[in-house]
Parts: sequence; structure tokens; C-alpha cells
Amino acid sequence: MLENLAAFAENRSQRAQPWTPAGVFELFPNLQERADHMGNQLSGGEQQMLAIGRALVTNPHLLILDEATEGLAPLVREEIWQCLGRLRAAGQTILVIDKYIERLVRLADRHTIIERGRVAWQGTSRELDADRGLWHRYLGV
Repeated sequence: MLENLAAFAENRSQRAQPWTPAGVFELFPNLQERADHMGNQLSGGEQQMLAIGRALVTNPHLLILDEATEGLAPLVREEIWQCLGRLRAAGQTILVIDKYIERLVRLADRHTIIERGRVAWQGTSRELDADRGLWHRYLGV
């Protein structure tokens, strides 16, 4: 699994403190414990952490995550949400596509709801959180 991280490591954005496999292991300690395993020997949650780690070691300007916690156990899902919060606090720009609105309003600055390929609504977390009618109308919550 370590090879998965090392193969993608590159400081594309010329960061002063780039993401390295060691940094990914700090973010996801579970992965360090399994560093000698093959990627296909990891649990679903560990595979998702590895996928996020692989993206991070490319040192992207923008990290895009589409349903990053889909199908994961609640504890693993929570660990990933907490890691996303730490990434945000560290200044990483993240685009998250997800259905867990309660988590998104705590994580994101801005939201865009797209319906049938068109922008149906845009606004801040505060605006989205305050208008539960939007949740019911567009998000099926």
C-alpha cells in the first residue's frame, strides 16, 4: 500500500510543506498500521482513505471528492469527515459532492444545488442551514 502513495507523490503545487506518504499516515493512522498490505487487502474504509491519500500526495490545488463516505460504516465515515475538516483548516481547497447535508453545512463555505444539469440554488452554509425548505425541495431530506 505504501507503493500506492509513493507512486503518486509529486509536489505539483510547489508547496513549502508538501503532502508525503508520512503526512498521509499522520492524517490516517489506520493506514500506517497496514502499510505493508496490498491495496486490495484493505477494508472499504481503508481503501477510501488510501484513495484520498493518493490524491493528497499529488499536492493538488483542488481536491475533488464525490460521495467519499458512501457505503462506509458510520465510524469510518466520521473519521473521513473529521479528516476533511482538518484539511480545510489547513487551507486545502476541497470540492465535496455528497448527500450528507448536515456534515456539509459544517464543512463547506458555499453550496451549489444542481437539478437536471442546471444550478437550482447557490449560497452559504448559513443560508442553506437556515432554509430547511431547500433540503426538502431539492435534497429529499
